[in-house]
Amino acid sequence: MELALQEIEAVNSVAGDNPIKIGILTPMSRPGDAMAGVLVSRGARLGAEYLREHGGVLGGRNVSFIAYNDMVTAAEEGFPRSAVAGMAKLAMVDEVLAVMGQWHLRTTPWVAEMCEKIGVPMFVENGHSTVTHGRRTIFRTYFSIADRVPLMMDCLADIGARRIGMIAPDTVFGKTMADTLQQYGESRHGMEFLRFDFEQEVALDWREQLRQIKQWQPDAFINGGLNVVAGGGPVGNSYHILQQAIELGLLPAVPMMVTFGFPMRSQDYWRMAGAGGNGVMWPATKFRPSWSEMTPIGRWFTDRFMQRYGFAPPDTCLSAFTDVTIIGQALQVAGTDSREGLLDALESTEFDTWRGPLRFERGAEHWHHNPPELVVMQYQTVGQTFDDAAIIYPPALADSKFRPSTADGELP
Repeated sequence: MELALQEIEAVNSVAGDNPIKIGILTPMSRPGDAMAGVLVSRGARLGAEYLREHGGVLGGRNVSFIAYNDMVTAAEEGFPRSAVAGMAKLAMVDEVLAVMGQWHLRTTPWVAEMCEKIGVPMFVENGHSTVTHGRRTIFRTYFSIADRVPLMMDCLADIGARRIGMIAPDTVFGKTMADTLQQYGESRHGMEFLRFDFEQEVALDWREQLRQIKQWQPDAFINGGLNVVAGGGPVGNSYHILQQAIELGLLPAVPMMVTFGFPMRSQDYWRMAGAGGNGVMWPATKFRPSWSEMTPIGRWFTDRFMQRYGFAPPDTCLSAFTDVTIIGQALQVAGTDSREGLLDALESTEFDTWRGPLRFERGAEHWHHNPPELVVMQYQTVGQTFDDAAIIYPPALADSKFRPSTADGELP
C-alpha cells in the first residue's frame, strides 16, 4: 500500500491549482491482489506526467489522483461492500471526474453498477468479460478472460497437447478462468482435463494434487495460481505452485502455461522460479520495449518506465497509463470538465495510444472495450528478459516456434 500511495503523492505534489481529479479504486492490501494496486498506480503516475509534460488539459491544468484501497474492509464486510464504499466517497464526497483501477471480479460488477447509476465514467483494468456491455459509463482497454482463453487453448492444441492438468483457486477470477479454459478446450479441441480447485484463503501445499497430475502424464500443465496466498506475504501462490511442481519433477518436463503475465517481471520471475521455470508460456499484450511498431506515446511511456523502475513495464502499467491519457485527450475534445461531457467525448473520439488509434464502439462483442492484440510468449532460455522472450503464437505474429521446457543454462 505504501508503494502505491508513494506513486500517487508524486503526482499530487506537483499537480498545482485546480487539477483534474481522477479517482483510483484498486486493491492495495490483502485479502486482494495488492501488487495490482502498485502496477495500476505506476501506470497512472506516468499518464499524469505525460499529460503535464505535453501541455496539460483544458488550458494547462494537471491531473491529480484521489486513491482508495478497495480492500480496506473486505475481510470484515466482503469485497463488494468494501469497494462500493470507496466508490461512494470518490463519486459523492471527492467528486472525481472519472475512476480507474478496478481489478477483482469480486468487486468490479458492483462498482460498475454504481457508476452507471450515478453517471461516473470508469475504466476497468480487469473484471468480467462482459462488464462493459450495455453500460454507458464503463470502458476498458485491457484484455478480458474471453479474449485470452481461445488464444491459450489454441496454442496448446497447436503444440499437440490433448491432456491438460490444471490447478485453479476458488476466487471468481480463478474459477471463471478455469471453467472457460476447460469448456473451450473440451468443445473446440476434444481435450481431457485433470483439474484441482483449491481454497485461496487456506491452501499452502499443492504437492498431492501435483503428484496426481504428474502420474496422469499430461501433455501440458496450467498453473492457475494468482498473486495472493493464504496468510498474506509477498509471494503469490502462482510461484508456490510453480516451485512445488519443480520439486516433484512435474516441471520442467511438462510444458507449463500460466493464466496471466506475472513472468513478464523477469527479474522477479527468475529469482522465484529458478532454472526449472524455463519454458513457461503466458498470454500477453503484443508489446515489449523493442517493438518497432510502437507509437511515440508508447515509446515515451516505455522509456520513462524503464528509466525510473529499471525493468520492462508490465502490461497492467501500460493499460493504466493508456486510461489516464485517454481521459486527458477526451477532456480536450469535450472542452469541459463535466462527467457528461467526458462521456460524450469518450464515445465519439479517436484516441492516440501506444498501439495506434483507438475508438470505443457499442459492438456486440466488445462494447466500450477495445482490447490490444494478444500473443502467447515463452521463455526459452534461462534468465531471458521479457524483451527477449519468444512469441510462439499465433503463427502470423510468432517469431519463434514452441520449444520444450528445459532447465539448461545459468541464472544471471
